[in-house]
Amino acid sequence: MEYAAYFKSIIDMDECAVVICNLAHEIIYMNPAAIERYGKRGGTALIGRSLLDCHNEESRNSIRKVVDWFQENQGNNRIYTFRNEKENKDVYMVALREENGTLIGYYEKHEYRTVETRPLYDFRQSCENGV
Repeated sequence: MEYAAYFKSIIDMDECAVVICNLAHEIIYMNPAAIERYGKRGGTALIGRSLLDCHNEESRNSIRKVVDWFQENQGNNRIYTFRNEKENKDVYMVALREENGTLIGYYEKHEYRTVETRPLYDFRQSCENGV
């Protein structure tokens, strides 16, 4: 059974920006939320470019240190990198590994901390939003 379509759908349906990079720091995938979030910086045109080009020198050094940390130990897989109070969100870097534990890349994950206000199982609202 081919699982790639399932995994892609999980990432694509996430309302938070997800930017996936290989170990050369090339952006290999951005979900729709990331494309929209970074639209003014190029959106889909960022795919294939270096994530490092999108950051200042201090951030580039931090990204490199995190990837080095990921490579040190297969248990080093997620690190908190940024808090955005204005948007009430936290940002993480997460390791991507092959089944044998080999590091193959990483992704940036935004997680909003705002409490959900929609009613539970409000199917009318879900259908209206196309979800």
